[in-house]
Amino acid sequence: MFPENHITELLKYIDENPDREGLKKTPERVIKSYDKLFEGYKQDPKSVLTVFDSEKYDEMIICKDIEFYSMCEHHMLPFFGKVHIGYIPREKIVGLSKMPRLVEIFARRLQTQERLTSQIAQTIRDLIDPIGVGVIIEAKHLCMMARGVEKQRSEMVTSSMLGAFKNSDKTRAEFLKLIGK
Repeated sequence: MFPENHITELLKYIDENPDREGLKKTPERVIKSYDKLFEGYKQDPKSVLTVFDSEKYDEMIICKDIEFYSMCEHHMLPFFGKVHIGYIPREKIVGLSKMPRLVEIFARRLQTQERLTSQIAQTIRDLIDPIGVGVIIEAKHLCMMARGVEKQRSEMVTSSMLGAFKNSDKTRAEFLKLIGK
């Protein structure tokens, strides 16, 4: 467990009094919040994905608007938004509720949006060998909003397209249309 005295020292660093009423339990609360924010390190993403026989289903499957929160590895500030995942099965499909769980595991680590996007796509590819997989993430970054350039309405969009989603303009266009982009 992370020593609470480090949080106390951080409070002193910013010229706060860790003994004042509102801050007395802050180190303990920060530790508990970090346990939640970074619980993805304790989970194996492939172990949460339930895989089923596709029953010969060969059309695009999409789970869109999966909300997430993550922490920027550069500033340890939150970024948050939506993930859209699509894939075309070959022989196996992923249980629908498992895609948000996969997002959650990778998001609950220190991240870059680019890596998060790739990790989700590659895990699905490695687990079920689909004909193609596409992942798009739209996110707002507090490191851009609260410090640095301080642009409140900026949004970052990243994509990872593998297989047919990368090699076929038609497949990519269908995915973008179905997620409303």
